[in-house]
Amino acid sequence: MGRKSRKKRSTPANRAIAAAAALILGGGGLVAVNVYASAGEGGSGSPPGQARTAARQLSTIDCPDAGISLPGVPDGARPEVDRELAAMDTQITDAYRQFADRKERIARDPALAENAVLGPLRAKRAASLDRIGIAVERADGDRPQGLEGLAGCSLRADDADGRGGGQEGAPGGDGDGGSGDGDGGQDPGEGADQGQDGGQGEGDQDGGQGQEGNGPEASDFVDIRSVRPDADRPRNRRGASRGTFTTDCGRNENGKFNPDNVIAAPGVGNGAHHMHDYVGNQATDAFSGDDDLAGGETTCRNQGDRSTYYWPVLRLQNGQDENDVDADGGGKDQNTGEIQTPSQVTLRFVGSPAGKVTAMPRFLRIITGDAKAFTNGDANANASWSCTGFEDRQLRDRYPICPEGSQVVRSFAFQSCWDGQNTDSANHRTHVAFAEDDGRCPDGFRAIPQLVQRIVYDVPPGPGFAVDSFPEQLHKPVTDHGDFINVFDDKLMRKVVSCINGGRKCR
Repeated sequence: MGRKSRKKRSTPANRAIAAAAALILGGGGLVAVNVYASAGEGGSGSPPGQARTAARQLSTIDCPDAGISLPGVPDGARPEVDRELAAMDTQITDAYRQFADRKERIARDPALAENAVLGPLRAKRAASLDRIGIAVERADGDRPQGLEGLAGCSLRADDADGRGGGQEGAPGGDGDGGSGDGDGGQDPGEGADQGQDGGQGEGDQDGGQGQEGNGPEASDFVDIRSVRPDADRPRNRRGASRGTFTTDCGRNENGKFNPDNVIAAPGVGNGAHHMHDYVGNQATDAFSGDDDLAGGETTCRNQGDRSTYYWPVLRLQNGQDENDVDADGGGKDQNTGEIQTPSQVTLRFVGSPAGKVTAMPRFLRIITGDAKAFTNGDANANASWSCTGFEDRQLRDRYPICPEGSQVVRSFAFQSCWDGQNTDSANHRTHVAFAEDDGRCPDGFRAIPQLVQRIVYDVPPGPGFAVDSFPEQLHKPVTDHGDFINVFDDKLMRKVVSCINGGRKCR
C-alpha cells in the first residue's frame, strides 16, 4: 500500500520517555509517588507487588486537569487563566524531558525523581493555580475553592491491557461526553477482549511492534475483523431533519500545521503540545480572533465556508523523523514519526432524528473528544476508529489493524445541541451538548447541524501509527479529538439549515 508523508529522514527517532519511566519505576523508589493514583486523587502508596508490575509497564505523569475542574471563569479573567492552564501543560512536558535527561541518574538514585522532578512540578503548578485564583478573584470577587488540591501529580502505570484508567465504557449517549447522536460504536471492553484473541497477541510491553518513544504499545491495536459489528442509531421520529450538507475543504495538501489551540489556549503558542492538521480557514493559529478568521483565506471549495477544522496529525511510528523533530509540538513534545496526509476527508453536516435544526451562530466553537482522556477518564472521549469496508465496527480505545486493501478511518460526530446563547464557555464544553439516547436535545438546548468528520489514511497494514498527543497521554487512541470554529457566512448557513430540514443532500 502507498504511504503519504511530508518528509522522510534516515535518522531514527531518539525520544524514549517510556523507557525512562520504566527505569524510574524499576529503581523501586517511587512506591510513595502513587503509581496507581488516578486523575484528581491523592492516593496512597501501592503494594510492593503492584510496584513491581508497574516497573514492566509504561508510566505517565498523572495530574488533575485544572481546566475541567474550574466551575466557571469570568470573562475578565479568561485570558490570564488560559495562559496559566497552558503553562501547566508546559510544566508537565518539561517534567517528561527532565525524566529523560536524568534517566541514568534516577536509575541509580530513584529518590531524585521525587526531589528533582515531581516535587518542583507540584510547586510550579501550585504557583500557577494561585495566579488563577488571584485572576478570578480580581474579576469576580470570589476565589475558586479547592484550587490547592489540583497541584498534586504522581506517576501512574499503564494498565496491563493498555487501556489506562477510566476506559471501561465506550462514550455513550448520556449527554455529557458520549456519542449519543448515533455515529455507531461498540463496547471497548468487548473489542479489547476480542483484540487479544484476534489481533497480534499481547505483544512486548517494552519494545512491541508499533511502539515509538512514549507510546503507543502493541495492546493499543486490535484486528478490526475480530470486532463485533454494532451500528445502533436513534430512530428518526416524525418531523426529523433528514438532509445533509457536505463541504469540501481538501485534505491539508498544502501542509498547514501548528501546535496551537486557539479554542482551548488562545494567545499561547504551542498551547496543544502536539501538531494539528488544518483544513478550511488558513488564518488559524493561537492568536486568531474572530476578525482574523472572518477575513482569512479558505481551502473550502465553497468560499462562503471559512470555518476552521483541525485535529491531531497521524504519524507512522517507523523510526523515521519528520521535519518537526526538533520543534515544539513535534519532537520536543515527544511526537515523532512521519506525518501522514489523509487520503480522504469528508466534512458533513447532518440533522436531528427528533426534529428540525436551527442555524449555528457564527464563531461557535466546539471541541469534541478529550485530548487528556487517558488520565481524565473517558467521560468526554468521543472518537471512533475503524477500517474501510468494516465501518459497522467501531473502536473507541483501540487503533484498528486493517486487512490488506483496507484503509484506516477515524471519525468524530460533534455535539449537536447548542444552549442558544453562547459561542464558547469557560471549559469550552458546557455551551454545547450531545443529544440524548432518543435523539432529543437536553432541556435548554436546541438542535443545530451536526458536524460529522471522516478522515481516511492509506497506511501500511498492522500496528505502527498513532495520533499526536500531550506527552503524558502516551498516544492512546482514546485521546483523539477534533475542533471546529463555525465561520459560515449567513447566506450559506441558511442554505445548510434549509437543506437539512428539507431532506435534501446539498454541497
